[in-house]
Amino acid sequence: MTTTTELFEGAFWNDPYPAYTAMRDDAPVRKVATPGGEVWMISRYADVRAALADQRLSKDWRHTLPVEERAAAPESPLPMMILMDPPGHTRLRKLVSRSFTLRRMEALRPRVREIAARLLADLPATGTVDIMAEYAFLLPVFVICELLGVPPEDRDDFASWSNVMIDESTQDQSMAAAAKLAEYLSALIAKKRENPDDALISALIEEVDDGDRFSEQELVGMAMILLIAGHETTVNLVGNGLLALLTHPEQLALLRAKPDLMSSAVEEFLRWDSPVHTAPIRFTAEDVEYAGVTIPAGAVVSLSLAAANRDTRFDDAAELKVDRDASGHVAFGHGLHHCLGAQLARIEGQEAIGLLLEQRPELALGVDPMELLYRRSTIIRGLKELPVDLGPAAEEGAEELRP
Repeated sequence: MTTTTELFEGAFWNDPYPAYTAMRDDAPVRKVATPGGEVWMISRYADVRAALADQRLSKDWRHTLPVEERAAAPESPLPMMILMDPPGHTRLRKLVSRSFTLRRMEALRPRVREIAARLLADLPATGTVDIMAEYAFLLPVFVICELLGVPPEDRDDFASWSNVMIDESTQDQSMAAAAKLAEYLSALIAKKRENPDDALISALIEEVDDGDRFSEQELVGMAMILLIAGHETTVNLVGNGLLALLTHPEQLALLRAKPDLMSSAVEEFLRWDSPVHTAPIRFTAEDVEYAGVTIPAGAVVSLSLAAANRDTRFDDAAELKVDRDASGHVAFGHGLHHCLGAQLARIEGQEAIGLLLEQRPELALGVDPMELLYRRSTIIRGLKELPVDLGPAAEEGAEELRP
């Protein structure tokens, strides 16, 4: 059995891909020991994609209990889509999906561009800055808080709670942060009921489908997952994408020469260094077999999106190619739980990276790549800091690097 320390030690956090390659080659379905118990990890593309759509892999943790204990066991503290199977998942997804159509997300592009431009205008004229803290982090937080209707003065609290829940924290710390966020959102929803606005939380309060609507707890759970997922993925898409370009100058030059490649470049960033490295865990409702290995009923299963995205499904998968057709990657998942906000994340990535490259044509990495540190999270892949040398601002009329 592979232990957590063997798999997730030392250099893994900065460069996990050698470990992922070894997993795919040696034991693509393997048992891993963690402080919380044994977890089965799946790492090959075909298996991960199939498992993402396999309803035998449930989101209901009670499958880990003996049959006679399940009925008396409580469900998750909050009814959240990400933790639910059909028909509950189907119902909540239907209620929220009308707020996340491709047309509605595309209509947000001008506002995303405005926020990005404002943040860039606040950067120094020249010098070295941490582009994660000053840009990659702020843009998605501003966008998702504005979309949902979270007051600007509350953004820092929300972001700190999210970080505790996602990063390497104790169970008590994570639960305490989740409780604080849930309490905050419950109070915010109450305010929106009294004084509705044009933002998404007010829309969800009013959303009705054939007489059905969200319960109070469902609203809290939906707002929580939209806030967390709505910024974590994009923060790390922007950070990982910028680092990829700054460490691959030939790809950066190609993107500058062909700005119409920005959309495909963002798909490649999502594939090559997936911002979500591991899908939320699943539980086997019955025995399942992958790669010739039987995973017994009642097991905990982890799907490595990052390992799958570097599999042989993609030619020269270890190489970054901004002109590659990276469609089919699983950075946003697949099947019932495919990321609801995937299109918004794409838009933010395109606008954030494109506008930065347009306005700072001499942008360069400010430190040796080996000095960079990553957040210790088995769920997301994200830099703690990304120091860059801004270089002088572009003259007006520079060619745009946006769709």
